[in-house]
Amino acid sequence: MLVIVATPVDRARAGDVAGQASVIDGDTIEIHGRRVRLYGIDAPEHDQLCRDPHGGHYRCGQVAANALGTFIGGQAVACVEVDRDRYGRSVAVCSAGKVDLADWLVRGGLAIDWPRYSKGDYAPAEAEARGKQRGMWSGQFVVPWRYRQCIGAGGRPNACSVEGAGGER
Repeated sequence: MLVIVATPVDRARAGDVAGQASVIDGDTIEIHGRRVRLYGIDAPEHDQLCRDPHGGHYRCGQVAANALGTFIGGQAVACVEVDRDRYGRSVAVCSAGKVDLADWLVRGGLAIDWPRYSKGDYAPAEAEARGKQRGMWSGQFVVPWRYRQCIGAGGRPNACSVEGAGGER
């Protein structure tokens, strides 16, 4: 009699995926029709506005998504699932070549470490981006989770993107 025992590693491997990725937004990709949320980070929403160093507004969520798409280009992306989110999406550490995509986004100031989920895994990358005033750190922004709260409470994108909406950095 052969007995097969599923270990936690076996279950985690079931959620792993690799292949050509399409960028959905600054922290979500799709591979073979499966949505994958990048582990431990939060990027601005597609309609979220940030302020540049001169006080002008720009669509920082769109900038993050476009930069991620350009960086990935035609490279294969490999994702190792670490969890599932409340929407059933895979939450994974994903890399293109040997580059962790979440680390690349945070280090470039295009996303931030989300300590609620990352337990600080990307805090050093965020500290580097902040210190060198890369991306969003060169101006002002509202953290994405506060932006979503504001929108969820009926706020408009312009109003939820400004300081005072809560959670600005």
